[in-house]
Parts: sequence; C-alpha cells; structure tokens
Amino acid sequence: MAERPHHHTGKGYRNPPGSPARKHDRREYWSFIWRRIVSRQAAPIVPLDHALDGEAVLQGIAAAGARDSVTWLGHAAFLLRLDGRTVLLDPYLGEFAGPMSRGPRRFVPPALAVEQLPPIDLVLVSHNHYDHLCEPTVRALARRHPSVVMVPLGLGKFFRRRGFGDVRELDWEQASEAGGLTVTALPAIHWSKRTPFDRNRSLWASFAVAGARRRIWFAGDTAAGPVFEEIGRRHGPFDAALVPIGAYEPRSIMEAHHANPEEAVAIGRAMRADRLIAMHWGTVVLTDEDPFEPPDRFRRAALAAGLAPEQALVPRIGETIALDDGWPSNRP
Repeated sequence: MAERPHHHTGKGYRNPPGSPARKHDRREYWSFIWRRIVSRQAAPIVPLDHALDGEAVLQGIAAAGARDSVTWLGHAAFLLRLDGRTVLLDPYLGEFAGPMSRGPRRFVPPALAVEQLPPIDLVLVSHNHYDHLCEPTVRALARRHPSVVMVPLGLGKFFRRRGFGDVRELDWEQASEAGGLTVTALPAIHWSKRTPFDRNRSLWASFAVAGARRRIWFAGDTAAGPVFEEIGRRHGPFDAALVPIGAYEPRSIMEAHHANPEEAVAIGRAMRADRLIAMHWGTVVLTDEDPFEPPDRFRRAALAAGLAPEQALVPRIGETIALDDGWPSNRP
C-alpha cells in the first residue's frame, strides 16, 4: 500500500512541513471577529486612481489584443491570457465575501461583471473561501461560459452541481492540459472551510500555468513558508508571479494563513519569478490593517530585495498588463 502524502490526513488535508502554526488564543480570535463582523466598520475612502472605470477596463483588454496579458478584476480574481486562451482565476465577482448576502462587503465593484467577461476557456480556483469562490459568480459562469474547471481535491462536486461538465480535481504536483495550456497544482499554506462542518475537507493550492512561451504562477491565498524555496527549485523560473499582499493583521492570527507584503516579495523571489504582480488587497476589508497600506510596503520590500520598479507591479483594479518586453513601469 502506497504511503499517504504528508498533506493528506484521515479527515482532510494539512499544510506542508515547516509551515507556520497558529499562535493566537481564543479570546484574541473572538476579539478579532467582533472587530471585523459584528462592529461592521465603515467602508474606507477609496483613492480616485485605485480602479479604472468600465470603459477603460474594456479598452485595456482590447488594446492588449492577442498578446499574453493579465487583467486584475479585484482581490484575487484575474483574467490571464496565454497563447490565445483566456483563464479566469479565483472568480469572486459578487458583492459579499460570505453566504446568503452576508459577510464582508466589497467596497470596490469588480472590474467586470460576469456578462462583460470575454469567452472563458479555463477557470482555476485555489480554495473554497468565499472571497475566492463566489457561488453567484459560479452559477452565472456556468450559464455563459461552459469552461474547463480545475480545482484542488474535494472541490469538484461544487462545480458539477452548479452546471459545469468538465471539472478536474488536482492534488499538489498533479498537472492537467487544456487548450494547449498545462496547469500544475502546487502547494500553498492556507486552509479551507465553507460551512461549520467542512474545515480542511477540501484541499487548497497555488497554480503554475504554462503556455508555449511563458509560465505564470498564481499564489491563490497563502502564508509564507520554506515550501516555496522547494517549489521554486523544482518548477521555476516563472515569468510572473501573482502574489497576495493584503489581509495580514493581526500577525498572531494571520501569520499562519496570509503573507504580509514583505513576505509576498520573499515568496515571489523564492519562486524565481522575474516579475511580481500584487493582488489580494484593496477590494474587501477582511483584517485589521489599513486597506491601502499594503502597496507601499510591497514596493519598499521589493526595492530592498533588489527588484527594479517594473519588477514589482501594483495594478489598478481593471488594469491590463501585457506580458511581453514592453511591460510598463509601476504607477506612482
């Protein structure tokens, strides 16, 4: 009988060896929950240049044409275009990061509604949390975009029940091909839960997406840990890494689940990525830090790590970045 992989347990899944452990006590946790949900703090003031208007979003996508590119839709949702194929990453395009119109409410609308999306060839979902997997979005996608779906182990049933036919569940280090793109599910340091009864019953993952000329790494949602040095050695280098820079305070709670901006840079470097693109911030308030603090810390950390400004990009919501030699310098 084959030995069970480390991240498989009798009841579900766990993080790679060496991952950070939770340090908070119950009192601190419930204090955090009170601040975030029960007190319902006011939405932040959004800078005028934080998001593009709808017309500018569509113009940016049209200007990129058939070139390889990424468009940030907000939070961890992206359109990724490689080799003429369009991939939708972590499709949270709804209003609430929670069930039944409850939970944290996004303070910036998605760059595009489902009905405005171009034809989608492939949907990738990193895990089942509501700010990455939005049921209203998934149902609308199934009606309009009968795409191939790739998800970590245990998530396939969610998509089949909502109308998708070609749904592929991947374990870490497993790969699947669709439309000339090769997708490999890779480790991440996180957890899963969608109801009070299913904690860690489905897997979480990052993804390597490889076309004929370029390789992109999508971190999904992750904390920092030594596993990324190993992944980078085996699967790198990457042309770009989409890395999470927000939802990191208080550290005693979030260190085991979410990278801070400095750790995001370190993860991208460990993955041997030529350029880093920031995500998982500026859309919905999930944690205690100022929601517009992450970009400055990310840029400073990137400079300290020896990266040029054009190697650590912070796009506006709706902005399209062409993945070619004409990559833009970072906005001020």
